[in-house]
Amino acid sequence: MKMNNTGIFKILFFFAFTLIYISCTGQSKDNFIQLETIKLPPGFQIEVWAEDVPDARSLAMSDDGNVVFVGNRQGKNVYALRDSNGDGKADQKYTLAEGLRMPNGVAFKDGDLYVAEVSRILKFKDIVNTLDNPKYEVVFDKYPDKAHHGWKFIAFGPDGHLYVPVGAPCNICDPDEEIFASITRIDVNSGNIKPEIFAHGIRNTVGFAWHPDTKELWFTNNGRDMMGDDIPDCELNHAPEKGMHFGYPYWHAGDVKDPEFGNKGKDKSAYTAPALKLGPHVAPLGMRFYTANQFPSEYKNNIFIAKHGSWNRSKKIGYQLTNVVLDEGQNVVKEEVFAEGWLDHDSQDVWGRPVDVMQMPDGSLMVSDDMANCIYKISYKGS
Repeated sequence: MKMNNTGIFKILFFFAFTLIYISCTGQSKDNFIQLETIKLPPGFQIEVWAEDVPDARSLAMSDDGNVVFVGNRQGKNVYALRDSNGDGKADQKYTLAEGLRMPNGVAFKDGDLYVAEVSRILKFKDIVNTLDNPKYEVVFDKYPDKAHHGWKFIAFGPDGHLYVPVGAPCNICDPDEEIFASITRIDVNSGNIKPEIFAHGIRNTVGFAWHPDTKELWFTNNGRDMMGDDIPDCELNHAPEKGMHFGYPYWHAGDVKDPEFGNKGKDKSAYTAPALKLGPHVAPLGMRFYTANQFPSEYKNNIFIAKHGSWNRSKKIGYQLTNVVLDEGQNVVKEEVFAEGWLDHDSQDVWGRPVDVMQMPDGSLMVSDDMANCIYKISYKGS
């Protein structure tokens, strides 16, 4: 049987992707947590709050912060963690569900836990009081079932709706179904749930939050692959209103015309450019606004972003937390590295990959890591 060059390339790409993906995500017995390599600004400290949390991904918490919920992408479980003795570390782990399909997203509201699979939204009623015997009901099961970018980050917005992204089912394509490459929202209390598209042209967002003052949506977005090491950038975007289009698949990062689909779209001015370019292939995932008082005042209302790290770049980048400073008009002033050390730049060895960030009631910052299978706690202790 003869095979053309395209077929050979696809096979080689598949094996290369598989090897690189395993090397970036698979934790071997020799891969251990190395907190001594993490660099933070003066006065901050990092510690392991919870260990042995397989593929720790998206984070949510109960209203009082006593229970932390953890989603999972590679596995099939959802976990709840608790520090029952108050020593600053989780000592109880509950498996809330098993056998789910990429239950990445978790969100807590009015005593109930919501979990997003690829095509379904589940609800665990009164979860804090039923940790030993949790049960769930299916709230909605009509999201697309495509696994590619099918894992979902979810969060409740200021309007009370649950925001649910639907990633593009590909690296680069122009899907026939409008719901792909979007952020939708649903009313979980409706008797007839119908996803409403809030924003479009978004390849794959795995983190978003609302500005504490303006209540406007901000989100990260992962740029397309296979255009080389340095283009396009991943993005931090701002969506102050419904109906905005952020360019995918026609334009990337505001000014990079797609070589395959660019001519099928409009001029770049028709789409919303990112508020900040985050770097090529850095894989920005979770993000949160910092609104507490434990950290120094210059961090108030800043955005913390978890950069999961590149998988297909000849020299790895990302694998860090950054701090994005906004002015009073919500314009980006600067982006600074806040925590790094999961990647050794010289050897290119990686031992951890930050996924999500979450502010705790005491003002500390929780950070999940799906490679080191743990959750960190970052606190400010002063100089």
